[in-house]
Amino acid sequence: MNIINWLKQRNIYVNNEELIRQAFMHSSYANEHRRHHDNERLEFMGDAVLQLWSSDHIFRLDPPLKEGRMTTLRAQLVCEKALAGYGRQLKLNDFLLLGSGEEKTGGREKDAIIADMFEAFLGALYLDQGMAAVDNILNEVMIPYLQAPEQVEVIRDYKTKLQEYVQADNRRTVHYQLVSETGPANAPTFVMNVLVEDLVLGTGTGSSKKQAEQNAARNAFEKMVK
Repeated sequence: MNIINWLKQRNIYVNNEELIRQAFMHSSYANEHRRHHDNERLEFMGDAVLQLWSSDHIFRLDPPLKEGRMTTLRAQLVCEKALAGYGRQLKLNDFLLLGSGEEKTGGREKDAIIADMFEAFLGALYLDQGMAAVDNILNEVMIPYLQAPEQVEVIRDYKTKLQEYVQADNRRTVHYQLVSETGPANAPTFVMNVLVEDLVLGTGTGSSKKQAEQNAARNAFEKMVK
């Protein structure tokens, strides 16, 4: 089965099939096959779609949650580990297009690659079909968590922990800043800082931006709670 038939099973009939397939094209595949486009731009769009969808659904929860809890719950629901879990649940990683080297080193099961693919897929779906099709997919994997938000502890992460800690006695916001990106396209290394206002709290390294953010948050959290 291909991704287009997978979508048809869910009564989603796309207009631009190439756009949908691009969402599954990892940079290693694009480089190896001399394709001009991978899924990174679509990932950018999908991240925004996911933030809006999750914010809207969390805001409408009854009983309503306080602002701090809303922020925490959203962070838990859209962290890398959670997104990779949704992708695996739907078996979307079966459709990934990877370069031979990435395939041989287990890229099809890497959280970072699956999470990025999932966001890119949502971005492509939104651009082609609008929010109704996104609803179709996210209702399947995220609504169960939203129906029992008090149980969303299994996908807790250090970015969430740090946000909670910083907000415990004030309303300051945590944000992340790319320091550097080095290495080949199929095996990059990212360095991220985590900041509150203009103060660097921690630094982390990872093979994806999300992983580097997690490690930066962990570095900051562990220093702050000593």
